[in-house]
Amino acid sequence: MSSSSSSSAVLELPGDPPRVRLAVDLLALIRPAQWPKNLLVVPLALIDAPAWHLAGLARLAWAVAVFTAASALVYIVNDIADRHRDRGHPRKRDRPVASGRVPVPVAWIFAATTGAALAAGLALHPTLAWPVLVYLVLNVAYSAKLKHLPLLDVFVVSAGFLLRMALGYVALDVRYSGWLLVSVFTLCLLLSLGKRRYELVVASRGHRPSLSGYSLPLIDNLLLLNAGLTGMAFLLYMRDEAPVGAHGPLAMLASVPFALFGLFRYLQGVLVRQSEGDPVRALLRDRVLVVNSLLWGLLLAGFLVAARYPELLS
Repeated sequence: MSSSSSSSAVLELPGDPPRVRLAVDLLALIRPAQWPKNLLVVPLALIDAPAWHLAGLARLAWAVAVFTAASALVYIVNDIADRHRDRGHPRKRDRPVASGRVPVPVAWIFAATTGAALAAGLALHPTLAWPVLVYLVLNVAYSAKLKHLPLLDVFVVSAGFLLRMALGYVALDVRYSGWLLVSVFTLCLLLSLGKRRYELVVASRGHRPSLSGYSLPLIDNLLLLNAGLTGMAFLLYMRDEAPVGAHGPLAMLASVPFALFGLFRYLQGVLVRQSEGDPVRALLRDRVLVVNSLLWGLLLAGFLVAARYPELLS
């Protein structure tokens, strides 16, 4: 449910043998550039874990690997199903299946292999199964119908991130925080709408039928609405639910400039620079946003440490 550029076009050399080129294209098919989403979202449950222990961290690492396999399976199947429509998109037409570099039968074999690996991973830790299975069912419905329905399409994409978070909470067996889930959900809506805006500007509406239900004024208003909801929900989480003890109000106030600047920077990229709106690209390629996120992360880590080890402040 997300796009990425064709890595194979960058990695492939003219003298590469056919098997090497095919391996590179198969790697591009499962979009490793999108894997940081799992690495960032699934472990968010660590924030609410009362204590970190090796067994829990091992289950969490396994959960990240399992969801990465599940998302890879979804990417492969989606690329097979959307290959004809992708050929009309300025970027997606270079994807391995749409461009014809990976034949459809080979892509199906690769999907079956990935599915078998996913099943084996879930068999080792059955407690992780329900968020992954719900994610797969949701993606089947998305590919079949829901991605063509305006507004509902971005809600389904955002629900995938909630399931990533749910998997982290299941892996660590900790209670979830409502405001944190709300802030992540509205942030994902914001990012998904940013991508729809980019597609509305640069691609034809025929590429994604749901674009017929959007307009630039509608998306711009929804972006502003979700930006406000995201900032408010996270600040309420910091004040009321974050495991920072008595430091909650101070942590909330200290987070205000970082949270607002991050949201402003993203909106600037989408509305002024007409950037693609891809969350992975925004995080990894925007140096200003990276620095802001790192400083904010260090600040929040300081509050968490101060709450868990008060003797350090004595």
